[in-house]
Amino acid sequence: MKNIGIGILFSILWSSASVATKFGVRSAPPLILANVRFFIAGILLLSFSYLIGKDKSYRLPNRQEWKQLALFGFLNTTLYLGLYVCAMKYTAAGIGSLAVSTNPLIIVLLSSWWLSRKPKTEDWLGIVLGMAGVGIATYPLLADSFTTSWGITLLLISMVAVSAASVYYATVKWELPNLLINGWQVLLGGIFLVPATWVMSDFSAMVWDHVFWASVLWLSLAVSIVGLICWFYLLRIDTVKASLWLFLCPLFGFFFAWWLMDEPVTLYTVFGTMLVIAGLYAGQKTKFKTSSRN
Repeated sequence: MKNIGIGILFSILWSSASVATKFGVRSAPPLILANVRFFIAGILLLSFSYLIGKDKSYRLPNRQEWKQLALFGFLNTTLYLGLYVCAMKYTAAGIGSLAVSTNPLIIVLLSSWWLSRKPKTEDWLGIVLGMAGVGIATYPLLADSFTTSWGITLLLISMVAVSAASVYYATVKWELPNLLINGWQVLLGGIFLVPATWVMSDFSAMVWDHVFWASVLWLSLAVSIVGLICWFYLLRIDTVKASLWLFLCPLFGFFFAWWLMDEPVTLYTVFGTMLVIAGLYAGQKTKFKTSSRN
């Protein structure tokens, strides 16, 4: 029951990020919102890690690890989350959470190129179903101006960036604890984003109101810290079973978007979400069978 509770909590927190971001960009330019979030999350994670760390693994990174953390932070935080926040300015919150759930499918394609792993038939089926589902769910939102083609473009690029970050992460033999890795990559990613924020953001449009701070604190504390702690916990228990909780993210995401932002839920939404879930299942089917045999 404990693992089920943590899995549901992860799905809720992870899927809430798109709605929280949509609220945040009402009060602040997207990149300013992103940078404040990254610095708060990074500083808190590192402070907590070094305060509780009692063994030698809780140390400063060495030269090689700095390079690895910098590249991972650039892909996973600067590019992915920077583009994602910008995309949510022009994209419906429900589509944002639906797109995030397609990451495992994109990872399959990138792994085939980066790690020379030939995709299987079910992998291709999962990718086709997932992308078709996103397209179908997006269609009515494009017509109703809840989503723009520019927003979808930014969102897709951000999905490629985070998938590339995941593949790179898998290629590195990390010796630092997960909390330190996450803390340093978030902080470094925020530092790399500062020049773009400075050049591209309209600071006069910044409103330091309760909506901005509620959004930033939720994204920093609930999503970047508690959500990732839940995810790392689930991964330690069983990587394959952990991926099952991604299936709930689109459902919670559309619910939050409907409940908090009055975004429409149509037959397109339902059918598109079902296709994405079917695609995720198809793409992970081999892993599920292997896990069951083991």
